[in-house]
Amino acid sequence: MNKLYIGNVSAEAREEDFETIFEQWKIPFSGPFLVKTGYAFVDCPDEKAAMKAIDVLSGKVELHGKVIEVEHSVPKRQRSCKLQIRNIPPHMQWEVLDGMLAQYGAVESCEQVNTDTETAVVNVRYGAKDQARLAMEKLNGSMMENYALKVSYIPDESAAPEGAPLGGRRGFSSRGLPRSSSPGLGARPKVQSDIPLRMLVPTQFVGAIIGKEGATIRNITKQTHSKIDIHRKENAGAAEKPITIHSTPEGCSSACTTILEIMQKEALDTKFTEEIPLKILAHNNFVGRLIGKEGRNLKKIEQDTCTKITISPLQDLTLYNPERTITVKGTIEACAKAEEEVMKKIRESYDSDMAAMNLQSNLIPGLNLNALGLFPSGAPGMSPTMSSVPPPGAHGGCSSFGGQPESETVHLFIPALAVGAIIGKQGQHIKQLSHFAGASIKIAPAEGMDAKQRMVIIVGPPEAQFKAQCRIFGKLKEENFFGPKEEVKLEAHIKVPSFAAGRVIGKGGKTVNDLQNLTCAEVVVPRDQTPDETDQVIVKISGHFFACQLAQRKIQEILAQVRRQQQPKPTSGAPPPLPRRK
Repeated sequence: MNKLYIGNVSAEAREEDFETIFEQWKIPFSGPFLVKTGYAFVDCPDEKAAMKAIDVLSGKVELHGKVIEVEHSVPKRQRSCKLQIRNIPPHMQWEVLDGMLAQYGAVESCEQVNTDTETAVVNVRYGAKDQARLAMEKLNGSMMENYALKVSYIPDESAAPEGAPLGGRRGFSSRGLPRSSSPGLGARPKVQSDIPLRMLVPTQFVGAIIGKEGATIRNITKQTHSKIDIHRKENAGAAEKPITIHSTPEGCSSACTTILEIMQKEALDTKFTEEIPLKILAHNNFVGRLIGKEGRNLKKIEQDTCTKITISPLQDLTLYNPERTITVKGTIEACAKAEEEVMKKIRESYDSDMAAMNLQSNLIPGLNLNALGLFPSGAPGMSPTMSSVPPPGAHGGCSSFGGQPESETVHLFIPALAVGAIIGKQGQHIKQLSHFAGASIKIAPAEGMDAKQRMVIIVGPPEAQFKAQCRIFGKLKEENFFGPKEEVKLEAHIKVPSFAAGRVIGKGGKTVNDLQNLTCAEVVVPRDQTPDETDQVIVKISGHFFACQLAQRKIQEILAQVRRQQQPKPTSGAPPPLPRRK
């Protein structure tokens, strides 16, 4: 991708003119300039030189009365799904960029390009040619924070030659997995794939980290290829401020080390005598796996890095602050090593959870992943277009699953040993969970001394069920009741009217079989059960979280259809209702 196209070229331009310009701007080129009428081509030795030519010359240098345009030379057959977007505002958050790109289609990958410019550059691959073309038409020249975006095609080596069959199923290309890096570059991360590093720093050091007119923080972002957000306005008057670093794992670690060094220097200059530990913020859902069984993971990190690590207690958590503080004490070098190991564990947990969610998320139309409450706001994977979680208990309007929400009762069976974790100290966790989800959550008494399972009774509308059950699944994973590579699979029971059980089963079991194929859950309607006093029977659903949720929703749809059919139809001769007196 190192061949350049030079456009808007004057008819008077000669090869020597271009050589003079490139030498004047110290841009290396590896071959002669091929000058045609109105345009020219040249090869650069590497991607860095090509990017420098585009950034320095395009739209800025005049030759014989015409301002030349410089961009990657892309053969027509390779103008497919890959775009390069340049001149992105330097402090733009990745979440905003992801949301902007997603407006025009499915983004398969988004990779930052290493350049010497203050503004950012990314290579984007869309899922289809028409999506990439629409993005180029809409974004090229558009203004963002006083920066005019520049968008151009870059070669898509995986694009099928014209007339060649695409292969595979309709709607799927044969190119396999999205590329993780662009040609000529070292591997770059997918912007949205890495969980950010979140730190807490003493408020008195924030000024030193930012530097005069932002010079220090700009230098850190440039050297480490990171996006760094210092949340100065959060928690006014607090002794500490959070910092979020978006980058590769290596970039995050490099930025973290630099920030620690800046704080250490500022402490010496201001005669600050207290120890300055590294404080990492991590979502509570990941902390259990970081600690490991009997604390083994954490002890190993301490031993390997010669540090002392403590984690803030569960009691410090609130509904609106699900993060715990991991405090690391030691030398800067030791803390830096510990950060790498801690974040490695957290990223592994994050990737595992995201893979489990993505497995079935496409099966629930309009699913709002924010409702899960698994990840802090602004974490990767959370699209800015997604609506925010409603405040606890705010379920008075229409449910996110459609229609006026009706209360449902679900019996969820958990390991008996996990009851203490769900209830929490003095019942604190189950109270918080109930308030957060907007549902009633109770643990039924054990059916015997040797009972291996306990029943959790959850009562609430669909969204409350979704949030409550998700947190319970997550809690069991976090507390290591299931292995690190083992999926959390639970059994849920819902009651249906006995006359509707046949509709759930379907003729010859067709409906229940289709339900199992669609949801990947095991759905059983025991035939030999006797209806209870309310003439209801139990439907058993087993599977991972998304499978259980989808099966519950589909069964509730069947029941709603049965109820509609049971409603008496108005008689044709009945007089219209009288208007209400005002």
